[in-house]
Amino acid sequence: MADIIQLLPDAIANQIAAGEVIQRPASVVKELMENAIDAGASTIKLVIKDSGSALIQVIDNGCGMSETDARMSFERHATSKIRYAEDLFAIRTMGFRGEALASVAAVAQVEMRTRRHADELGTRIQIDGSEIKAQESCQCSAGTTISIKNLFFNLPARRNFLKSPTVEMKHILDEFQRIALANPDIFFSLHHNSTEVFHLPPGNLRQRIVGVFGTTYNKKLVPVQETTDLLKVYGFVGKPEFAKKARGEQFFFVNQRFIRSNYLHHAVMTAFEDILKDAYPFYVIFLDIDPSQIDINVHPTKQEIKFDDEKLVYNYLKVAIRHSLGQFSVMPTLDFDQEGSFSAARIAPPSPAGRTIESYTRSSGMDSANPASAGKPPHFQRQERHDADHWQSLYEGLDEADPGAGPDESPEGPITIKSKWADESALDDASGSFSQPQKAPYQIHATYIVSPIKSGFLLIDQQAAHERILFEKYLDALEKQETYSQRQLFPRTISLPPADAAVLKEISRQINQLGFDVQEFGANTFVINGVPADMAGRENEAQAIEDLLAQYKANLDMKLDLRENIARAMARSTGIKRGQILTVAEMQGLIDKLFACSVPFKSPYGRHCFLTFELDELARRFES
Repeated sequence: MADIIQLLPDAIANQIAAGEVIQRPASVVKELMENAIDAGASTIKLVIKDSGSALIQVIDNGCGMSETDARMSFERHATSKIRYAEDLFAIRTMGFRGEALASVAAVAQVEMRTRRHADELGTRIQIDGSEIKAQESCQCSAGTTISIKNLFFNLPARRNFLKSPTVEMKHILDEFQRIALANPDIFFSLHHNSTEVFHLPPGNLRQRIVGVFGTTYNKKLVPVQETTDLLKVYGFVGKPEFAKKARGEQFFFVNQRFIRSNYLHHAVMTAFEDILKDAYPFYVIFLDIDPSQIDINVHPTKQEIKFDDEKLVYNYLKVAIRHSLGQFSVMPTLDFDQEGSFSAARIAPPSPAGRTIESYTRSSGMDSANPASAGKPPHFQRQERHDADHWQSLYEGLDEADPGAGPDESPEGPITIKSKWADESALDDASGSFSQPQKAPYQIHATYIVSPIKSGFLLIDQQAAHERILFEKYLDALEKQETYSQRQLFPRTISLPPADAAVLKEISRQINQLGFDVQEFGANTFVINGVPADMAGRENEAQAIEDLLAQYKANLDMKLDLRENIARAMARSTGIKRGQILTVAEMQGLIDKLFACSVPFKSPYGRHCFLTFELDELARRFES
């Protein structure tokens, strides 16, 4: 019987390796830019066309390669980074496997031009699907230029699995930002379809963060700096008031390499646990550690790392961030002298001057116009007004007392404070009022709405329900293009990070169909001339745009068309939030609109909008 086991041809082996290493255009960007960093480049330029499907070009001024090295660089497991197995535990370079260029060349059309600084001529190599088409001497600048064209041209199935240009460009921007943040001393630029998206001169880490995310981030940063025998922790975290509802601006770097770690992310969230709830802080955290204490040879993408003592790293990170937050007065403190403390809220007796109850509430910091409420979200202000109204009802009638009476008596004798039920007979239901079912809905913890029905009651998630209502409304508006915009008396300007500005340019036509009037003003700045009529005067217009973009980017990896993504993002960013107090009329209106929806059962994010509780089920629970 003939032998059946045989070696695979190099071209097929490279395509198999490419399936792990090169997953999308962003994977190519990562590998090529990391190679440029390892080559000692001080200037790295990235050129993208059609979100990477047509062209990915990286230009650097690194050390360059000889003719032989240039040819060898496309062989599998050919690398200059390691020589022995022990070198795997002392890695300081970005790459070391020797698979990247071979994998890229297997699934794309590649052209390399490279020259060492001491050489007069460089080398040009052209490869199509692992097949060398040309190798010759050429004139070129010192360093290396690699052009990747028609990615996955010989694997149409892989090419068809690529997401939309918007999604693929988002992943490229993510990779570019991570590498730029990790190397603030290197100049980076990014051009997409002849437009410069990023221009990042060398500087320090704070300057690089501001360059990547925009000038508004400068005031949001809290520095982190701790050094121990095991590791060094440094970087920046964002102030709690600037935390966002969606993830996306959290970065960990170990020895300058971007990593993903839910475990370390939990350490950061634990450090913020007393001052943040249901929000994610911004952070760019670097960990410098002895390479022998970690293993980065876990996955081909090299974004997973194993630590020798993970718990110790966790505790060091948590303590370092808490120390920084406390050092810069970000952590909450107990200050008994500040307004609104226990001493300021004591109950004062009526004064002979005949002060009204309103004056008492003002002196206690509970006036509805209290400046302490300025800048707080609307639902917090409504809660304070609600509390103030009930506080005033406690003193009703006290200012009618005779000023001349003693502190313990009035003209009619001692004062007796009675509740509004005091005159009723104890548990006397002669009128049948106890047995009358309550028809009006009411809130629980300003989060859920209880609505009695004949067979029991409905428990409604107010946020999920409102998101469903808004989702169908916005989706219908995008289809019919029938919306109303409220023009702003004084237009607002908003400056965005370059990546967000690129996204807003792409979807500006669709969001303007929803009632916004947003126009590009240049230099990643936009002018907000109008907002949807039902949003006018309700919230900060700039914040609404930022929330919309955050939700839109979070949805990009889902298989949604543009209109559905925008409708979902608008519903999440503008919907009622948990903790927001609603009036009875608002609750009833929400219920009516929910059950007028075509799909009232689930929010656009898959959460139940309501649950039904039957009386029989409740009876069984009490009996068990």
